[in-house]
Amino acid sequence: MSASESEDGLSDDEHRGLELIRETGGIHQSDFWKELDISSRKGSRIAESLVDAELINREETVHNGHNTYYLEPTAKDLEFRMLMAGDMLSPFIGEEEVDPQSDSFSQWLMNLAYEE
Repeated sequence: MSASESEDGLSDDEHRGLELIRETGGIHQSDFWKELDISSRKGSRIAESLVDAELINREETVHNGHNTYYLEPTAKDLEFRMLMAGDMLSPFIGEEEVDPQSDSFSQWLMNLAYEE
């Protein structure tokens, strides 16, 4: 089932919740329901529904000293196109520091400029 197919059956509140999670890139459930201006119980049900539809991931965490969940879009929902230049992934992805004088960085920039 594709993401769009699993979104078809969502309620208006579930669509709003999914959009909030996508826009923020991730949010604590304790803030999620407040941002949507709904009860914590309804926020929990929405989050569970989105997890069941495999549209978000929900991980247990502690936030501001309280147990809660962290809600984030599933990896299949992330937009990687912005990290690409041609078929090269951005050199800024990873743990090492990028050398702006390196050949790989120069090549990536040239591919990026070529696409425009």
